[in-house]
Amino acid sequence: MEIKGYKAFDKGLVNRYGKVFEEGKCYEKDIVPSFGNHGDGYHFCIRLEDTLRYFNAREEEIDIAEITAYGDLAEGEDDYWGYSDMFSTNKIRIDHILTREEILKMFLKMEPGRRVERFIDSFLLDEVELSIFQKVMVEDVPKTVITYGLHGPNSVDYDHTYDVKRVEAAIKRAQERNKELTTQENHQLKLK
Repeated sequence: MEIKGYKAFDKGLVNRYGKVFEEGKCYEKDIVPSFGNHGDGYHFCIRLEDTLRYFNAREEEIDIAEITAYGDLAEGEDDYWGYSDMFSTNKIRIDHILTREEILKMFLKMEPGRRVERFIDSFLLDEVELSIFQKVMVEDVPKTVITYGLHGPNSVDYDHTYDVKRVEAAIKRAQERNKELTTQENHQLKLK
């Protein structure tokens, strides 16, 4: 049985144990996969935003790949935090490394709701990108999510689901990255 999903990596397609992966290649382990911190196998998620639970994409650059699991599967869920459809497998193919533009387009085309909110809360977005989400999602994404991403905790009633230090660092990085852009118009064209 094959199942499609997403796997996050440190920049350069490096997993948490220092193993470097390559796009288009298959990887296999002679194990029975298990899920969790002490589990064994190649971990992945069905929904892209769930991979962000394991990588701090607001403070560090990461790679996210589309994958195909074609081996045995172990499933993990964390109902308390609302994460499900997380798996571990003993056979995985790295199909495609997603570009930033592909990731943003995926969420801009998505039906507004909790998945988009979790993405905005977990992924480093600059002011231009956040304003695009605000225009596209209009009132479907709570204003506090967008406002918090743009202006930090002093701009909204603080909600315990946001980590102030993490978001402040992300905003600072987004502002620094924004300086590297030639113009906002060129940046917006990348999203079309």
